[in-house]
Order: sequence, then structure tokens, then C-alpha cells
Amino acid sequence: MDKSKIKDDFRSFLVEKGLKSTRQREEILDEFLRDGAHLSAEDLYMRVRSNNPRIGYATVYRTLKLFAECGIAEQRQFGDGQTRYESTTVDEHHDHLICTCCGKIVEFEDPEIEHLQEKVAAAHGFIIERHRLNLFGRCRDCQAS
Repeated sequence: MDKSKIKDDFRSFLVEKGLKSTRQREEILDEFLRDGAHLSAEDLYMRVRSNNPRIGYATVYRTLKLFAECGIAEQRQFGDGQTRYESTTVDEHHDHLICTCCGKIVEFEDPEIEHLQEKVAAAHGFIIERHRLNLFGRCRDCQAS
């Protein structure tokens, strides 16, 4: 999805909620959309703070909640007790490999897995509307150490 459309949608959402579109919220959105990583509020705060030290943690946290509420971000739990946010504006579906040692998250796509899920669902008379696949283990680096 086009970043300018996402920004327009977010501004419209803020107007509907009776909230202001501020420069700080815009900066937070720009940084969030920069690479689509799985960011915690703290991760995003550290990135935003390097560009604008006047933006506080609470502002970043509340803005992430607004992103989730308006549908441009989704909260994710990867088993480490920390909520992360992932952009919902990426069109392709992907699954995750999560290292239980270092916390590394690898996105992957596999048509065979997608096909198998559809096959299993059909065998049970089930129609999949959405799903998440998170595989937990140790990454190559952690296995070596």
C-alpha cells in the first residue's frame, strides 16, 4: 500500500476520533513504516528518539495503540512477553520463525505450507479466514554457540 494513502487514512482516523494530527505522530508513523519490522514500543521509541529527542516514550506507546486501533498495525506476541507491532499494510502473507534464545524473528513464505493448511481445512469442512504460523526454535547463530 502507498505510504501517502496510509498517512491520509491515519489522519482521517484521527479526525474521526477527535484527535489532532501532530508532527510527532507523523514522525512516529514514518519510522514505523520505514522497514516493517516487528517493533516493540521501546524499539520504535529508540529509533524515533535518535531523530527527535523531544518525543517521549508515552507518546510512542499511545501512537502505536492508535495505529492498531485504526488498522495499520497489528499487535503480535512472540512468546517473549513483549508486545510487538507489525504493519498490516504489507499485502503478502507471511509466517514467522522465532529464536527462543536471542529473539530473532525471520519472516518466511512457503506455498506448500499454505496449500497444506487449505487442504487440512477443507478436509474438516472449514474455511480459513486468517491464520498465523509462528515456529519457535534456535537460529543458526544460537545453535553454534
